Amino acid sequence: MDRSGSHVAETALKSLALHLQEDNETHSLIEETLSTLCQEIVVNPVDVMCNCYGSHVMRSLLYLCEGEPLGSSEFHSSKPSVLLAERLNLRSSQLDGHKLQHHQKFPDKLKFLVSEMLNPSRVDIATLVVNQYSSLVLQTALKLLAGHEQELLHVIPVLLGFSAETGSGWNFMKASELKNILSLVEENAYSHLMEVILEVAPDTLYDELLTKVFRSSLFKMSSHHTGNFVVQSLVSHARSHDHMKSIWEELGTKFKNLLEMGRPGVVASLLAASQRLQTHEHKCCQALAAAVRLENESTACIVSRILFLDSYFYSEDKDNWNWPNGVKMHVLGSLILQSIFRLPNDFILEYIYSITSLENNQVLEASKDPGGARVIEAFLNSNASTKHKRKLVIKLRGHFGELSVYPSGSFTVEKCFNVSNLSLRETIVSEILPVQSELLKTKQGPYLLRKLDVEGFARNLDQWKSRQASKQSAYEEFYAEFGPKTTEDSQSDNFLADTHRKSHEENLKGMRKEIDTRLSYGFAPNSGSQFLAHPGSGKLKRSGNKQARTRAGFAKDATKNGAFKRQKQKA
Repeated sequence: MDRSGSHVAETALKSLALHLQEDNETHSLIEETLSTLCQEIVVNPVDVMCNCYGSHVMRSLLYLCEGEPLGSSEFHSSKPSVLLAERLNLRSSQLDGHKLQHHQKFPDKLKFLVSEMLNPSRVDIATLVVNQYSSLVLQTALKLLAGHEQELLHVIPVLLGFSAETGSGWNFMKASELKNILSLVEENAYSHLMEVILEVAPDTLYDELLTKVFRSSLFKMSSHHTGNFVVQSLVSHARSHDHMKSIWEELGTKFKNLLEMGRPGVVASLLAASQRLQTHEHKCCQALAAAVRLENESTACIVSRILFLDSYFYSEDKDNWNWPNGVKMHVLGSLILQSIFRLPNDFILEYIYSITSLENNQVLEASKDPGGARVIEAFLNSNASTKHKRKLVIKLRGHFGELSVYPSGSFTVEKCFNVSNLSLRETIVSEILPVQSELLKTKQGPYLLRKLDVEGFARNLDQWKSRQASKQSAYEEFYAEFGPKTTEDSQSDNFLADTHRKSHEENLKGMRKEIDTRLSYGFAPNSGSQFLAHPGSGKLKRSGNKQARTRAGFAKDATKNGAFKRQKQKA
């Protein structure tokens, strides 16, 4: 617990961890050392856990018992951006993989340490759960126990105030004790702890928390500056349609209130959960659209107001609100729109109309903003019609060169190029050509120049057009054969559609990239002559490897009738 001594203790634990990774012969010696350390720590765990230096040592000791690398920022990251990305389905939770591995090096030591940390005869649980330092230790312990249901079914009730004898006996708790939990979620340290509890809780325990503790209190919690994060965690980790239905009954009609109070995180979590569980998606879209416009107002205003949530809702004269030039776009607003454009087309017609109704200068400004650019890209990747996508792309005509040198703009230009017809692609590349030298100095510039074949465009326009036409023909044949045939097919309620909807889209995207690459390296099908778009194409031709020859030939056969049918039959 000493400022300097704690660094020595942590270094000693790191040394043990290093030996554990490099030499299995020392396993028994390290286990014996850990046993001695744990016995020493649990003599007075409260003081150690509640100390700003001791809590770091305690967490390192927990990591070591688990077998996790000490100081692993990836697995134990508590950065708001990481947590937000996980809650909005933008990245998978690190705990998901951890639950499957169960790679505890010293499981008995971890269980002993956690049980003694929470031994009611030695510690005051009420003190631990509200202290900022001990709360971090408890959060670490819960994350390390993720997937171990029996241990969690014992530990979590103790943290919530149950005795070890009653277990998860919710019916034995007094109403005052349940209200105490609701009041504690407004404490900063406890709210962070509760977020982790909801994340790792076994299904039965989560259900009890939702129905016995938080039901009928969700909007009140959402109104609180700390409690709303607990609601976000509760929503993000809903396990079933019934859970989502219960949550929707309380919050589904409160979208406008939540946005007015500055709680867009709750709305974003609801939208992400509905998408993950594939329920209430359309209702979420409708509720959000209604929250940002008046009943008889045009839907054209929806996207602009979500992009500038704070500016709109904090405006004193909402009736005369206009697009604020030069203002940074709202981070959560842009994330919400990204989630919207991942939904089926029939659910987001109002949003498609709204984004394609933006003025030319508004589309340009959005493309230059990091959050706005992601929204534009999400729309261009959506299931909206090609006609609507090109309508948006045309609004950027005359600015592709300017946009391509922006850090995020190069990605937007690439997406614009992918959805454009041959004439529009020629326009994009012709605007990028004058800034070619400037693009080579940027991080993404060289990739973009290769992707758009700017050098080939400058060298021979007719051959460039021929290659682009060949690629587009191959794409269209592939999608005609393997893509979803109808809207109903893509939204089927059958098990395989629910399970593989996302992976199917990723496979199509991967095959599009494969076609693009092979057509660039091998033959131009319509021209009948070989062209070298990349130095590696010569190696591909000379290779004796059967797989390489097959892939090189794929481009040549791409436009022949029945080519994709043969591929499908082989699969």
